[in-house]
Amino acid sequence: MAKALPPVKVLVVDDDPAILEFMETFLTKDGFEVTTIAEPKDAPDEVKDGGYHLVVLDLMMPGLGGVEVLEQIRKVDSDVAVVIFTGYPSLDTAVQSMKLDAVDYLKKPFNPDEFREVLDRVMRKKGLLRTPEENLHRVIGETIRGLRKDRSLTLKQMARRTGLSVSLLSQIERAESSASISSLYKIATALDVRIQDLFGEY
Repeated sequence: MAKALPPVKVLVVDDDPAILEFMETFLTKDGFEVTTIAEPKDAPDEVKDGGYHLVVLDLMMPGLGGVEVLEQIRKVDSDVAVVIFTGYPSLDTAVQSMKLDAVDYLKKPFNPDEFREVLDRVMRKKGLLRTPEENLHRVIGETIRGLRKDRSLTLKQMARRTGLSVSLLSQIERAESSASISSLYKIATALDVRIQDLFGEY
């Protein structure tokens, strides 16, 4: 039987301590691994180093607004899922958020069931559902990503070593695409490991 994956990692960015506390409790109970940040300027570095699957971002914060934070996040991680929260929705900010590839845009206060539906859509889109096959894809992707980062290799360098596209390698690491045995062999060779080492503890 496949081992359970580590929890999906979620970063919540909001200047309201009450919202942060609620979100941490709510998401932790639902099985997510949660980190909260009250300073929006700290979010990009946290995303860069934290390996998050999802960022929940308040749109209206003092100092640095949510759209600006999202722009900076996209510079360090073009693929992480971002859900925007706002107590002051507008067409302009919604359009700006969608242009920066936010996956959803919710009005505060939100309905917990509505938010769970958003999370479910994000997990489906990002390949984070817990079927055994998807678990295996996720473990392979996370193992490859970890080995690549341990060797200080970029996706572009991996692409040159393997002959695979940057897009495909990114999709494999994010478990959005299943890798063929041929692709896994090329990746293992590029990382100087055995192909079975890519399967983690399966």
